[in-house]
Amino acid sequence: MQATPAYFRHTDFPELRRAKLETLQINLGYRCNQACVHCHVDAGPNRTEEMSRGTVDDVLAFLSASKVRTLDITGGAPELNPNFRYLVSIARSRGVHVIDRCNLTILLQPGQEDLAEYLATQQVEVTASLPCYLPQNVDRQRGKGVFSASIEGLRKLNALGYGQTGPGLLLNLVYNPQGPQLPPPQERLEADYRRRLFEDYGILFNRLYTLTNMPIARFRHTLVRTGGHEAYMQLLRNAFDEANLEGVMCRTLLSVDWLGYVYDCDFNQMLGIPLSTAARPRLHLSKLVSVDLEGNPIQVADHCYGCTAGQGSGCSGALRAASTV
Repeated sequence: MQATPAYFRHTDFPELRRAKLETLQINLGYRCNQACVHCHVDAGPNRTEEMSRGTVDDVLAFLSASKVRTLDITGGAPELNPNFRYLVSIARSRGVHVIDRCNLTILLQPGQEDLAEYLATQQVEVTASLPCYLPQNVDRQRGKGVFSASIEGLRKLNALGYGQTGPGLLLNLVYNPQGPQLPPPQERLEADYRRRLFEDYGILFNRLYTLTNMPIARFRHTLVRTGGHEAYMQLLRNAFDEANLEGVMCRTLLSVDWLGYVYDCDFNQMLGIPLSTAARPRLHLSKLVSVDLEGNPIQVADHCYGCTAGQGSGCSGALRAASTV
């Protein structure tokens, strides 16, 4: 894991402490069939890092011992890890709710033709990236042809029962801005997505999550290159809302990298900012099986302003309704 850059080591962001652990979020590796310009993981087709079977077994052991009931699986494209289905099947057999952070186009990749059916059979919640309902915007951010492939992937999921009204297979979409601005109000944008995707393509989904672009990795590099980094950071600071501190994901989520080391959140993981412990610089998940993290201080830095600006931002979208902002 990379060393934490100097510009993240000092911050005036408020102190935070962990609450009861509810979600284990694991990164199965950085290999992906896409290379999006906003990707905070720097994932792509040429990345080779992936979680081993042994580390996957550590994840399963932790789930059993901790009684955490939600497993949130990310990447890269997590489905490209050869242990993905092994992990999902065992977790589901133990009653753990599984979320797959899916880029949709993976559903059409050679060798993944039955992936959508597998996810449906295992009743996996799918949280899928679709940063806009306009083809040109998605292709600009994610690559040529990605929008049409994403629509095809969504149709496969809908045909299997995903995204329907009422209880059933959950399908959520994820929006992030095209550039250095905050997302619009989530409720209003969700209504626009729902109308446009159904009218234009017959697509149904359950929820839309709006996420703020984090000023790290590829997106930060773009901001620095174009001279917009300071202005974007000032935007996040100006939009900071203390009320969002209660709901930030790092209070109830534990992030695990592909080697099995733990962090307060996925963004800290990418920056090499480990979970705060007195024992060692990095702590492996296998050493936390009997450890209660509630009350543990959270490692904060300037990028945390991204999660607390405006409506707030986390793995389940906006933290608060627009009417309270």
